[in-house]
Amino acid sequence: MIHVRFRAALWRHAGTGGWHFVTVPPRCAPTHHLAWGRAPVTATANGVTWKTSTWRGRDGRVLLPLPKRVRGDLRAGDRVTVSLTFA
Repeated sequence: MIHVRFRAALWRHAGTGGWHFVTVPPRCAPTHHLAWGRAPVTATANGVTWKTSTWRGRDGRVLLPLPKRVRGDLRAGDRVTVSLTFA
């Protein structure tokens, strides 16, 4: 298992639904991805732990979606500390 920790700014996707993400720094990004650029992880942010996947975007960035139940009162631009565990 690989564990990484980083701090990043939360941002909101401009598209439908208003998904919120943090960009995973390259040094913390998974080296292997499954179909559609996904890599399963266990994430912890804002005191909440959940199972999810990082996504590799078309631009090469690795993104971690943060659902509302994880974000709480955080808004785009707020910084959050994230821990990821890759299997």
